[in-house]
Amino acid sequence: MIIFLSGSINSGKTTIGKLLKTKFPNTAHIDDELHNMVDWLPLEEAIALHIKNTLSLTLNFLEKDFNVIISYPLSKVEYEYFNRNLPLDTERFFFTLNPRLDYALTNRGTRELTEWETERIKFHYQTGINNPGFGITLDNTMNTPAETVIEILYYIEQRDIRREMED
Repeated sequence: MIIFLSGSINSGKTTIGKLLKTKFPNTAHIDDELHNMVDWLPLEEAIALHIKNTLSLTLNFLEKDFNVIISYPLSKVEYEYFNRNLPLDTERFFFTLNPRLDYALTNRGTRELTEWETERIKFHYQTGINNPGFGITLDNTMNTPAETVIEILYYIEQRDIRREMED
């Protein structure tokens, strides 16, 4: 099983991913920190590399029968790339965390947003990363991370129930 957590910077992807990881055995969590490996590369050049690396890691984990959680701000093109390149028999869920923009632009916890992050969040909202038109989009503005995890688990469970009814 693969769970994709998309959304803008500061939408809660990494926090939710870490919490979700505790709910499933044998689960790897890949987050959007892959850029740190090549932080000298301009972001626009690095994105395609990150997506390919994420796919490679995911395929390696699936080969070992791991579940995978991917926290990354996916565009429609990237969503389609994953769908084309993942094994057809792999169950996958796509969730986008979509807090209100004013909420995404605030410092939360110990995180202090940089000017670059603030501008990138605005860019993500302008380009639709926060509401991409695929998967399930969750407004997690007023939810705690634990409440958002419960909502995600509900959607996964509902899909499992529907599949059992079809069998």
